Amino acid sequence: MVTEIVALQSGRQQDILRRALRDRVVRVKDLAAEFGVHEMTVRRDLDALCEQGKLERVHGGARLPERGSEELSHQLRAGQHVEAKERIARAALALIQDGDTVALDASTTSLALARLLPSKQVQAIACSLDTANVLAAGGVPFLLVGGNFHVPARSFVGAFFMDTMSRLHPDRVFFSAKAYTPETGFTDPHLPEVGAKQTLIRSGGSAVALLDSSKLGRRALATIATHADIQTFITETEPPEAIRAQLEADDIQLIVAG
Repeated sequence: MVTEIVALQSGRQQDILRRALRDRVVRVKDLAAEFGVHEMTVRRDLDALCEQGKLERVHGGARLPERGSEELSHQLRAGQHVEAKERIARAALALIQDGDTVALDASTTSLALARLLPSKQVQAIACSLDTANVLAAGGVPFLLVGGNFHVPARSFVGAFFMDTMSRLHPDRVFFSAKAYTPETGFTDPHLPEVGAKQTLIRSGGSAVALLDSSKLGRRALATIATHADIQTFITETEPPEAIRAQLEADDIQLIVAG
């Protein structure tokens, strides 16, 4: 029972953070009405989030800390669809052979794969601070490709990154995207991130797309890659028949992670 209560609180607090990210300021009365709970319950949630440094109390509610929205956005993204990402990462690991050089984009799904790499004898190329930290902690030899720091993804982008990455040639590149349809391909709203991922994908001997099912059937501003750019597509549930048929027609290996 206690575990269930904690889970409910955690879920509600995540929702409060998402609303704060959207609206900047959240009000106790509005949150209580939206979640169907007592105002005192909301105040306890806000107090807990303020103690964690994620919000600041204001009269009648709370707000995002100064310069805190980008870090919060990353934290929320990392906490979404965790089980699906872990399943996808395990399926991706099975594609890697000892002796490979693997490149990982800055996605949280690639980060899940980075946590599994100590079980392989590989060298890695990291494009984000979080990936570099995980690889270092696991004793995996790696190269960190730098550039302009993109705070929301904690990644490196820009001309320096693309010039350096274009000179490297990993055996396999693992990447994700914000959205995907067969028509638009793999898309992302942030143009510097798009350019960095395009260069990353072109550098590799083979490209593997890691997308949980929440990304399917959606589209964002700019295309990172199309079916012509990848060899393998990994997701955690059976995709719609239209997607499966198009992947098969384009001779792309589909792996549904169990």
